[in-house]
Amino acid sequence: MNLSFPKKRHTHSFDLTNSTATDTMVGVNQMKPLMLETKDSDRSIPTGEDGFADEHSKRNESPVLNTPASGAPANPDFFSQVLRFLFCFTGLQVSYLTWGYMQELIMTTTFEPTPSAPDGKFPSAAFCVFSNRFLAIIVAIIAVKIKHGSVLANNVAPLMAFAPCALSNTMSSWSQYASLRYVSFPVQTVFKSSKIIPVMIMGKVLKGTGYPSSQYVEAFFITVGVAVFSIFSKSSDKDTATEVIGLLYMVSYICFDCFTSQWQDKIYVKYGRANVDPYQMMLGVNSSAIVMTTAGLLLNGDIPKIIEFFQTNPSVLQYNIVTAITSATGQLFIYTTIKEFGPIVFTVIMTTRQMISICISSFIFKHPMSVKALCGAVIVFGVLFYQIRRKYLARQNRSN
Repeated sequence: MNLSFPKKRHTHSFDLTNSTATDTMVGVNQMKPLMLETKDSDRSIPTGEDGFADEHSKRNESPVLNTPASGAPANPDFFSQVLRFLFCFTGLQVSYLTWGYMQELIMTTTFEPTPSAPDGKFPSAAFCVFSNRFLAIIVAIIAVKIKHGSVLANNVAPLMAFAPCALSNTMSSWSQYASLRYVSFPVQTVFKSSKIIPVMIMGKVLKGTGYPSSQYVEAFFITVGVAVFSIFSKSSDKDTATEVIGLLYMVSYICFDCFTSQWQDKIYVKYGRANVDPYQMMLGVNSSAIVMTTAGLLLNGDIPKIIEFFQTNPSVLQYNIVTAITSATGQLFIYTTIKEFGPIVFTVIMTTRQMISICISSFIFKHPMSVKALCGAVIVFGVLFYQIRRKYLARQNRSN
Protein backbone atom coordinates (compact mmCIF):
# COMPACT_ATOMS: atom_id res chain seq x y z
CA MET A 1 0.00 0.00 0.00
CA ASN A 2 1.48 3.24 -1.05
CA LEU A 3 0.44 5.99 1.33
CA SER A 4 1.12 9.49 0.17
CA PHE A 5 0.03 12.24 2.54
CA PRO A 6 -0.97 15.61 1.17
CA LYS A 7 -0.46 18.98 2.34
CA LYS A 8 -25.95 5.31 37.37
CA ARG A 9 -29.98 6.98 43.91
CA HIS A 10 -26.09 6.88 44.25
CA THR A 11 -23.75 9.77 44.40
CA HIS A 12 -21.02 9.57 41.81
CA SER A 13 -17.88 11.40 41.02
CA PHE A 14 -16.05 11.07 37.80
CA ASP A 15 -12.95 11.90 35.93
CA LEU A 16 -13.14 12.94 32.36
CA THR A 17 -9.77 12.84 30.78
CA ASN A 18 -9.73 11.66 27.30
CA SER A 19 -12.38 11.51 23.53
CA THR A 20 -11.27 9.27 23.18
CA ALA A 21 -12.20 8.24 21.82
CA THR A 22 -13.53 9.19 20.02
CA ASP A 23 -14.31 6.90 17.44
CA THR A 24 -12.80 3.61 18.26
CA MET A 25 -14.73 1.21 20.40
CA VAL A 26 -17.19 0.97 17.65
CA GLY A 27 -14.86 2.44 15.33
CA VAL A 28 -13.86 5.10 17.80
CA ASN A 29 -14.59 8.88 18.81
CA GLN A 30 -12.21 11.28 21.28
CA MET A 31 -12.81 13.62 25.32
CA LYS A 32 -12.21 10.23 26.99
CA PRO A 33 -12.03 8.15 29.04
CA LEU A 34 -15.04 8.97 31.18
CA MET A 35 -14.54 7.50 34.62
CA LEU A 36 -17.54 7.20 36.96
CA GLU A 37 -16.94 6.31 40.58
CA THR A 38 -19.43 5.62 43.41
CA LYS A 39 -18.70 6.73 46.96
CA ASP A 40 -18.91 3.14 48.22
CA SER A 41 -16.96 1.65 45.41
CA ASP A 42 -13.57 2.06 43.87
CA ARG A 43 -14.73 0.80 40.53
CA SER A 44 -14.90 3.01 37.55
CA ILE A 45 -15.97 2.87 33.96
CA PRO A 46 -13.64 4.33 31.42
CA THR A 47 -14.79 4.63 27.92
CA GLY A 48 -12.89 4.30 24.75
CA GLU A 49 -12.74 6.67 21.88
CA ASP A 50 -16.31 5.92 20.91
CA GLY A 51 -17.92 6.08 24.30
CA PHE A 52 -17.89 2.37 25.07
CA ALA A 53 -18.02 1.68 28.81
CA ASP A 54 -15.33 -0.88 29.55
CA GLU A 55 -16.27 -3.65 31.98
CA HIS A 56 -12.66 -4.55 32.66
CA SER A 57 -12.29 -1.49 34.85
CA LYS A 58 -15.30 -2.52 36.91
CA ARG A 59 -13.44 -5.51 38.25
CA ASN A 60 -9.85 -4.57 37.74
CA GLU A 61 -7.90 -3.10 40.61
CA SER A 62 -4.43 -3.46 39.17
CA PRO A 63 -1.71 -1.27 40.63
CA VAL A 64 -0.16 1.39 38.52
CA LEU A 65 3.20 -0.32 38.46
CA ASN A 66 4.55 -2.59 41.18
CA THR A 67 8.02 -1.13 41.46
CA PRO A 68 10.51 -3.09 43.57
CA ALA A 69 11.36 -1.67 46.99
CA SER A 70 14.63 0.18 47.37
CA GLY A 71 17.51 -2.23 47.93
CA ALA A 72 15.40 -5.26 47.01
CA PRO A 73 16.71 -7.66 44.36
CA ALA A 74 15.48 -7.15 40.83
CA ASN A 75 12.16 -8.84 40.22
CA PRO A 76 11.78 -10.46 36.78
CA ASP A 77 8.04 -9.89 37.04
CA PHE A 78 8.67 -6.16 37.34
CA PHE A 79 10.64 -6.03 34.12
CA SER A 80 8.00 -8.13 32.42
CA GLN A 81 5.40 -5.64 33.64
CA VAL A 82 7.46 -2.76 32.31
CA LEU A 83 7.65 -4.41 28.90
CA ARG A 84 3.88 -4.95 28.90
CA PHE A 85 3.38 -1.32 29.86
CA LEU A 86 5.62 -0.13 27.04
CA PHE A 87 3.74 -2.38 24.65
CA CYS A 88 0.37 -0.95 25.72
CA PHE A 89 1.66 2.62 25.77
CA THR A 90 3.17 2.35 22.32
CA GLY A 91 0.14 0.56 20.89
CA LEU A 92 -2.28 3.19 22.19
CA GLN A 93 -0.13 6.08 21.04
CA VAL A 94 0.53 4.71 17.57
CA SER A 95 -3.10 3.64 17.03
CA TYR A 96 -4.74 6.87 18.15
CA LEU A 97 -2.16 9.31 16.90
CA THR A 98 -2.38 7.70 13.47
CA TRP A 99 -6.17 7.59 13.67
CA GLY A 100 -6.38 11.27 14.58
CA TYR A 101 -3.96 12.28 11.85
CA MET A 102 -5.80 10.28 9.19
CA GLN A 103 -9.12 11.68 10.36
CA GLU A 104 -7.95 15.22 9.87
CA LEU A 105 -6.20 14.36 6.64
CA ILE A 106 -9.36 12.89 5.09
CA MET A 107 -11.69 15.68 6.14
CA THR A 108 -9.51 18.75 5.59
CA THR A 109 -7.33 17.99 2.57
CA THR A 110 -8.30 19.38 -0.80
CA PHE A 111 -8.03 16.43 -3.18
CA GLU A 112 -8.62 16.22 -6.92
CA PRO A 113 -12.11 17.66 -7.59
CA THR A 114 -14.90 15.46 -8.97
CA PRO A 115 -18.26 16.43 -10.51
CA SER A 116 -20.04 15.58 -7.23
CA ALA A 117 -17.30 17.17 -5.10
CA PRO A 118 -16.09 20.20 -7.05
CA ASP A 119 -14.31 21.62 -3.99
CA GLY A 120 -12.08 18.54 -3.74
CA LYS A 121 -13.24 17.78 -0.19
CA PHE A 122 -14.16 14.19 0.76
CA PRO A 123 -17.95 14.19 0.26
CA SER A 124 -19.18 11.86 3.04
CA ALA A 125 -18.42 11.95 6.76
CA ALA A 126 -20.97 9.13 7.06
CA PHE A 127 -18.70 6.81 5.08
CA CYS A 128 -15.86 7.44 7.54
CA VAL A 129 -18.18 6.29 10.33
CA PHE A 130 -19.31 3.30 8.24
CA SER A 131 -15.78 2.11 7.52
CA ASN A 132 -14.88 2.21 11.21
CA ARG A 133 -18.05 0.32 12.16
CA PHE A 134 -17.54 -2.26 9.40
CA LEU A 135 -14.14 -3.36 10.67
CA ALA A 136 -15.18 -3.01 14.34
CA ILE A 137 -18.08 -5.45 13.92
CA ILE A 138 -15.73 -8.00 12.33
CA VAL A 139 -13.32 -7.68 15.26
CA ALA A 140 -16.24 -7.92 17.75
CA ILE A 141 -17.62 -11.07 16.12
CA ILE A 142 -14.21 -12.75 16.23
CA ALA A 143 -13.60 -11.71 19.85
CA VAL A 144 -17.05 -12.87 21.07
CA LYS A 145 -16.70 -16.17 19.17
CA ILE A 146 -13.28 -16.86 20.69
CA LYS A 147 -14.31 -15.89 24.24
CA HIS A 148 -17.83 -17.39 24.35
CA GLY A 149 -17.78 -20.06 21.66
CA SER A 150 -20.78 -18.49 19.98
CA VAL A 151 -21.57 -15.10 18.57
CA LEU A 152 -25.16 -14.68 19.78
CA ALA A 153 -26.17 -17.77 21.85
CA ASN A 154 -24.67 -16.46 25.11
CA ASN A 155 -25.96 -12.91 24.81
CA VAL A 156 -28.29 -11.99 27.69
CA ALA A 157 -29.00 -8.49 26.43
CA PRO A 158 -31.02 -8.45 23.19
CA LEU A 159 -29.52 -6.59 20.27
CA MET A 160 -32.35 -4.05 20.31
CA ALA A 161 -31.23 -2.95 23.79
CA PHE A 162 -28.16 -1.45 22.15
CA ALA A 163 -30.04 0.45 19.44
CA PRO A 164 -30.42 3.79 21.30
CA CYS A 165 -26.74 4.07 22.14
CA ALA A 166 -25.83 2.80 18.67
CA LEU A 167 -27.79 5.68 17.17
CA SER A 168 -26.25 8.24 19.51
CA ASN A 169 -22.79 6.79 18.92
CA THR A 170 -23.23 6.96 15.18
CA MET A 171 -24.41 10.55 15.36
CA SER A 172 -21.56 11.56 17.67
CA SER A 173 -19.00 10.05 15.31
CA TRP A 174 -20.57 11.73 12.29
CA SER A 175 -20.62 15.08 14.08
CA GLN A 176 -16.97 14.68 15.00
CA TYR A 177 -15.90 14.05 11.44
CA ALA A 178 -18.13 16.79 10.03
CA SER A 179 -16.82 19.38 12.51
CA LEU A 180 -13.32 19.10 11.06
CA ARG A 181 -14.50 20.99 8.00
CA TYR A 182 -15.04 24.05 10.19
CA VAL A 183 -12.72 23.87 13.22
CA SER A 184 -9.16 22.65 13.63
CA PHE A 185 -8.29 19.29 15.20
CA PRO A 186 -6.64 20.94 18.26
CA VAL A 187 -9.80 22.96 18.92
CA GLN A 188 -11.90 19.82 18.51
CA THR A 189 -9.68 17.83 20.89
CA VAL A 190 -9.70 20.44 23.65
CA PHE A 191 -13.40 21.19 23.16
CA LYS A 192 -14.25 17.55 23.91
CA SER A 193 -13.12 18.09 27.51
CA SER A 194 -16.19 20.23 28.12
CA LYS A 195 -18.39 17.11 27.88
CA ILE A 196 -18.12 16.93 31.69
CA ILE A 197 -21.23 19.14 32.01
CA PRO A 198 -23.53 17.22 29.64
CA VAL A 199 -22.27 13.98 31.28
CA MET A 200 -23.59 15.31 34.60
CA ILE A 201 -26.88 16.29 33.01
CA MET A 202 -27.31 12.90 31.28
CA GLY A 203 -26.43 11.05 34.51
CA LYS A 204 -29.01 13.08 36.42
CA VAL A 205 -31.73 12.60 33.79
CA LEU A 206 -31.16 8.93 32.95
CA LYS A 207 -30.10 7.53 36.37
CA GLY A 208 -30.81 10.21 38.99
CA THR A 209 -27.10 10.55 39.72
CA GLY A 210 -25.87 13.28 42.04
CA TYR A 211 -22.39 14.81 41.94
CA PRO A 212 -20.23 16.48 44.62
CA SER A 213 -19.62 20.21 44.41
CA SER A 214 -15.94 19.68 43.56
CA GLN A 215 -16.98 18.17 40.23
CA TYR A 216 -18.86 21.34 39.33
CA VAL A 217 -15.79 23.42 40.16
CA GLU A 218 -13.66 21.24 37.90
CA ALA A 219 -16.30 21.44 35.19
CA PHE A 220 -16.23 25.24 35.44
CA PHE A 221 -12.47 25.49 35.00
CA ILE A 222 -12.47 23.02 32.11
CA THR A 223 -15.19 25.02 30.40
CA VAL A 224 -13.23 28.23 30.89
CA GLY A 225 -10.10 26.63 29.48
CA VAL A 226 -11.94 25.29 26.46
CA ALA A 227 -13.50 28.67 25.78
CA VAL A 228 -10.14 30.43 25.99
CA PHE A 229 -8.46 27.90 23.72
CA SER A 230 -11.27 27.98 21.16
CA ILE A 231 -11.46 31.78 20.98
CA PHE A 232 -7.75 32.41 20.69
CA SER A 233 -7.19 29.56 18.23
CA LYS A 234 -9.47 31.20 15.71
CA SER A 235 -7.98 31.06 12.28
CA SER A 236 -7.88 34.34 10.42
CA ASP A 237 -8.90 32.69 7.16
CA LYS A 238 -12.21 31.39 8.54
CA ASP A 239 -15.16 33.65 9.22
CA THR A 240 -17.06 33.59 12.51
CA ALA A 241 -20.17 31.97 10.98
CA THR A 242 -18.10 29.07 9.68
CA GLU A 243 -16.49 28.40 13.04
CA VAL A 244 -19.87 28.65 14.82
CA ILE A 245 -21.10 25.82 12.57
CA GLY A 246 -18.10 23.75 13.63
CA LEU A 247 -18.75 24.42 17.31
CA LEU A 248 -22.40 23.43 16.85
CA TYR A 249 -21.22 20.14 15.39
CA MET A 250 -18.98 19.69 18.43
CA VAL A 251 -21.85 20.42 20.85
CA SER A 252 -23.85 17.78 18.96
CA TYR A 253 -20.96 15.35 19.28
CA ILE A 254 -20.62 15.90 23.04
CA CYS A 255 -24.36 15.52 23.75
CA PHE A 256 -24.70 12.32 21.71
CA ASP A 257 -21.49 10.88 23.14
CA CYS A 258 -22.58 11.53 26.74
CA PHE A 259 -25.88 9.77 26.09
CA THR A 260 -23.96 6.80 24.65
CA SER A 261 -21.83 6.16 27.74
CA GLN A 262 -24.76 6.65 30.14
CA TRP A 263 -26.99 4.26 28.14
CA GLN A 264 -24.24 1.65 28.05
CA ASP A 265 -23.92 1.81 31.83
CA LYS A 266 -27.70 1.42 32.02
CA ILE A 267 -27.40 -1.79 29.98
CA TYR A 268 -24.74 -3.12 32.35
CA VAL A 269 -26.99 -2.38 35.35
CA LYS A 270 -30.15 -3.86 33.78
CA TYR A 271 -28.70 -7.08 32.41
CA GLY A 272 -25.83 -7.54 34.88
CA ARG A 273 -22.21 -6.73 34.42
CA ALA A 274 -21.30 -10.42 34.54
CA ASN A 275 -23.60 -11.03 31.57
CA VAL A 276 -22.39 -8.31 29.23
CA ASP A 277 -18.68 -8.06 28.60
CA PRO A 278 -16.98 -5.33 26.57
CA TYR A 279 -16.83 -7.41 23.39
CA GLN A 280 -20.56 -8.19 23.56
CA MET A 281 -21.15 -4.48 24.06
CA MET A 282 -18.99 -3.76 21.07
CA LEU A 283 -20.90 -6.33 18.99
CA GLY A 284 -24.32 -5.12 20.12
CA VAL A 285 -23.64 -1.47 19.38
CA ASN A 286 -21.96 -2.12 16.06
CA SER A 287 -24.70 -4.48 14.88
CA SER A 288 -27.19 -1.64 15.06
CA ALA A 289 -24.73 1.04 13.99
CA ILE A 290 -23.74 -0.73 10.77
CA VAL A 291 -27.40 -0.91 9.74
CA MET A 292 -27.91 2.77 10.53
CA THR A 293 -24.83 3.97 8.68
CA THR A 294 -25.62 1.83 5.63
CA ALA A 295 -29.18 3.18 5.53
CA GLY A 296 -27.84 6.69 5.83
CA LEU A 297 -25.45 6.24 2.92
CA LEU A 298 -28.23 4.82 0.73
CA LEU A 299 -30.88 7.41 1.62
CA ASN A 300 -28.51 10.33 1.08
CA GLY A 301 -27.23 8.97 -2.20
CA ASP A 302 -23.65 9.11 -0.97
CA ILE A 303 -22.44 5.82 -2.45
CA PRO A 304 -22.13 6.97 -6.10
CA LYS A 305 -20.34 10.12 -4.93
CA ILE A 306 -17.92 8.10 -2.81
CA ILE A 307 -17.14 5.63 -5.60
CA GLU A 308 -16.52 8.48 -7.99
CA PHE A 309 -14.26 10.21 -5.46
CA PHE A 310 -12.26 7.02 -4.81
CA GLN A 311 -11.77 6.47 -8.52
CA THR A 312 -10.31 9.93 -8.88
CA ASN A 313 -8.47 9.87 -5.52
CA PRO A 314 -7.56 6.23 -4.71
CA SER A 315 -5.31 7.33 -1.85
CA VAL A 316 -8.40 8.45 0.12
CA LEU A 317 -9.63 4.84 0.20
CA GLN A 318 -6.28 3.86 1.67
CA TYR A 319 -6.61 6.56 4.31
CA ASN A 320 -10.08 5.26 5.28
CA ILE A 321 -8.73 1.72 5.57
CA VAL A 322 -5.87 2.86 7.81
CA THR A 323 -8.35 4.85 9.94
CA ALA A 324 -10.57 1.78 10.39
CA ILE A 325 -7.62 -0.46 11.28
CA THR A 326 -6.12 1.92 13.84
CA SER A 327 -9.60 2.47 15.31
CA ALA A 328 -9.95 -1.30 15.87
CA THR A 329 -6.41 -1.86 17.18
CA GLY A 330 -6.88 1.12 19.51
CA GLN A 331 -9.87 -0.57 21.13
CA LEU A 332 -7.94 -3.80 21.65
CA PHE A 333 -5.13 -1.85 23.31
CA ILE A 334 -7.71 -0.08 25.51
CA TYR A 335 -8.96 -3.42 26.86
CA THR A 336 -5.45 -4.79 27.34
CA THR A 337 -4.20 -1.68 29.14
CA ILE A 338 -7.16 -1.51 31.54
CA LYS A 339 -6.94 -5.25 32.25
CA GLU A 340 -3.19 -5.14 32.95
CA PHE A 341 -2.76 -1.78 34.69
CA GLY A 342 -6.19 -0.36 35.57
CA PRO A 343 -8.09 2.75 34.51
CA ILE A 344 -5.74 5.34 36.04
CA VAL A 345 -2.76 4.32 33.94
CA PHE A 346 -5.02 4.16 30.91
CA THR A 347 -6.29 7.66 31.60
CA VAL A 348 -2.78 9.07 31.91
CA ILE A 349 -1.74 7.49 28.63
CA MET A 350 -4.77 8.77 26.74
CA THR A 351 -4.52 12.27 28.17
CA THR A 352 -0.88 12.35 27.14
CA ARG A 353 -1.90 11.17 23.69
CA GLN A 354 -4.28 14.10 23.34
CA MET A 355 -1.53 16.55 24.14
CA ILE A 356 0.80 14.93 21.62
CA SER A 357 -1.90 14.86 18.95
CA ILE A 358 -2.50 18.59 19.36
CA CYS A 359 1.21 19.25 18.85
CA ILE A 360 1.40 16.98 15.80
CA SER A 361 -1.71 18.47 14.22
CA SER A 362 -0.55 22.03 14.85
CA PHE A 363 2.84 21.30 13.27
CA ILE A 364 1.74 19.25 10.23
CA PHE A 365 -1.41 21.19 9.37
CA LYS A 366 0.06 24.54 10.46
CA HIS A 367 -2.72 25.52 12.91
CA PRO A 368 -2.13 28.84 14.69
CA MET A 369 -1.36 28.48 18.40
CA SER A 370 -1.15 31.74 20.33
CA VAL A 371 0.14 32.10 23.90
CA LYS A 372 -3.41 32.81 25.12
CA ALA A 373 -4.66 29.64 23.42
CA LEU A 374 -1.89 27.66 25.07
CA CYS A 375 -2.96 29.08 28.45
CA GLY A 376 -6.45 27.72 27.81
CA ALA A 377 -5.01 24.29 26.98
CA VAL A 378 -2.87 24.38 30.15
CA ILE A 379 -6.01 25.07 32.24
CA VAL A 380 -7.85 22.13 30.65
CA PHE A 381 -5.06 19.57 30.92
CA GLY A 382 -4.11 20.88 34.37
CA VAL A 383 -7.61 20.03 35.65
CA LEU A 384 -7.53 16.67 33.88
CA PHE A 385 -4.23 15.65 35.49
CA TYR A 386 -5.51 16.99 38.85
CA GLN A 387 -8.49 14.61 38.49
CA ILE A 388 -6.12 11.72 37.85
CA ARG A 389 -3.99 12.60 40.89
CA ARG A 390 -7.08 13.03 43.13
CA LYS A 391 -8.42 9.65 42.09
CA TYR A 392 -5.05 7.96 42.58
CA LEU A 393 -4.59 9.39 46.09
CA ALA A 394 -8.16 8.40 47.03
CA ARG A 395 -7.49 4.83 45.94
CA GLN A 396 -4.18 4.74 47.83
CA ASN A 397 -5.90 5.96 51.03
CA ARG A 398 -8.56 3.25 50.74
CA SER A 399 -5.98 0.53 50.14
CA ASN A 400 -4.02 1.68 53.23
